[in-house]
Formats: sequence, structure tokens, C-alpha cells
Amino acid sequence: MSMTKDFLFVVTPAGSEQRFRFKGEILLVLAGLLAYVLFPQNLGLLTNMAAMSIFAMSLSLVLGQAGIATMGQAALYGTGAYVAAWTALHFSTNPLVGLLFGGLGGGLVALLSGAVVLRSTKLTLVMLTIAAAQFLLELANWAREFTGGDDGLSGFSIGPLFGIWEFNFLGQTGFLYALGVLVIVYFLMRVLIASPFGLTVKAIRQDAGRVEALGGRVYPHLLAVYTVGGMVAGIAGALTAQTSNVANLGMLDFQTSAGVVVMMVLGGRRRLSGAILGTVAFMTIHHIASTLNPHHWLFVIGLMLIVVLVVLPEGLVGIVDRAVLLAARLDRKGKPS
Repeated sequence: MSMTKDFLFVVTPAGSEQRFRFKGEILLVLAGLLAYVLFPQNLGLLTNMAAMSIFAMSLSLVLGQAGIATMGQAALYGTGAYVAAWTALHFSTNPLVGLLFGGLGGGLVALLSGAVVLRSTKLTLVMLTIAAAQFLLELANWAREFTGGDDGLSGFSIGPLFGIWEFNFLGQTGFLYALGVLVIVYFLMRVLIASPFGLTVKAIRQDAGRVEALGGRVYPHLLAVYTVGGMVAGIAGALTAQTSNVANLGMLDFQTSAGVVVMMVLGGRRRLSGAILGTVAFMTIHHIASTLNPHHWLFVIGLMLIVVLVVLPEGLVGIVDRAVLLAARLDRKGKPS
């Protein structure tokens, strides 16, 4: 057994092999279908929630699991959006092809930028990720012939899903498509995190020096997980572009990166389910608060974030965990001994 495997044996409790039960995926499907039935007039918002949940999960993988401090995730998200838009305009209107190319585009940018920025750590790493994202934003603004500049890329159409279901203005197909992609990505990321690769990445976050001393290769693992996170972010961007029929510079800017960090922290940065919960909470509050007061809605978000960080450092997902634990205790007390 290699030194790396020895380390994985140490950090993984005996008999704790992951048996993948589809509880989380089933809950996602049921919650999505319930929202589809209850809020038929808000399918555009719900579709955007699904895409942004995938985006938040990409950051949860990179920052929450691997400990890579980044504030430039929008570069990967925006790349996926532009690649999907370009694919629909010049190559194929098949949504799955655009989704694939968007993910590959985000992964490629993550690989190239990560090869440079991941040589650093801590504050330097944060600043380099911001600089890389700003560089890509300025490049996109300069290359107006390809990106449309401030106007973005629009006017493209997306073909029927599987050649059957048309994307219409009511958004039914768009929402169900986004929900399906969210469930699949969520499952695949769970598998990745529970794999030996995922366990090694977690170990690197906890003590990179010990992993290296035991024969683990820290930099290649971080670059690999950063690239996978870029692919997931690219898929989220492609999904957004396809369902909104536009890709613009706003998808690449710093505010987008900061927003997804807030979503992840709000829900719980160590959990994929927390990323989804935080996204839904953030976007729901944003929708309601901005409708009531479009100039000061950030005050509500900021106040909620402060309360969560002080009371629930594990995020909103901690409330769910405590509720489940309480229900289990009550159930045990109710059963005869």
C-alpha cells in the first residue's frame, strides 16, 4: 500500500464506505417539481436558482472541500456562458452540446489560470484569482467582435431538448432541463467528494504539509479539483445562457464572484446541500426585498449573513441538521424500550 493510500486509510474511519443512496437527489427532484406546480408564474426565477445552485456547488468544491481561496469564480461561469452562446450561434443549437462545450470552456480556463495562481496561497492566491478574472473581463470587453461588448451575445436560439421538447417563453422546458442538470451534477459531485481523490483533497485542506510528507502530490490534486470546479461553473454559465438567451459581461464581473461566495457561506460552505440551500435563500430574499425596496435590498442580505455567521457558523444547513437530529431523538424516546 502506498503512502498516499496509508494516509487515506488513516483519515477514513473503518467501515465508512459510502453507499450512495439517492435521498438528496430524490429530495431535489421532489422540491423542484413542487416548486414547478406551486409557482408556475416564477419559472424564470426558479430556473435561475437551479443554474446558480450549480455555480455555488462549484465554489463549494473548490473552496469548501479543497480550501482554495478564490474570488474569481465568475471567470469560469462567464466563460461557460459565452461558449454556449457561441456554440448556439455558429455550431449547434442542441442544448446538450452547448452544455458540454460550456463545461469544457470553463474547465480549460480553470486549468490554464490554475496552473499559475495555485502556485501561491492565502491572500496572494485570492488577489491572483481576482486579477485573473478581471483580466478575462477586460479581454472580453476588448474582443467585442466575438463577445458583443456591453451588449453581450444574444439573438441565438436553443433547439428542442432531445429533439422533442421546445424551449418556450413560459419556461417549462427550461426549468425541467435545469432541474435535471442540477440533480445529475449534484450526484456526480457527491461521488467525487466521497472518492479517494475527494478524501485526499479534504486532507490537503486540513494539513497539506502532512499529505506531502506522506507522499501525496498536493499541487496536481489542487489543479485537478480547480479544473473540475471550473467545468461545473462552466456548466452553470452555459445553462444560464441557454435558458435566458443571453451571455454578457456581467457574468464575468467581480460582483458575480462575490455573490456566489455569499450564497455558499449562507448555506454552509462544506456541504453541497448547503450551497443549494444558500442559493435558494439568497435569491428568494433578493427577489422579495428588491421588489419592496430596490435600493436597499442588500441591507437585508447583509443582516441575514451576519446573523448566520454569528449564530450558525455551519450555515443554514445546520438548521436542517439540528431539526433531523431532534426528530431522531424524539423518535427514539417515543419507541418502547
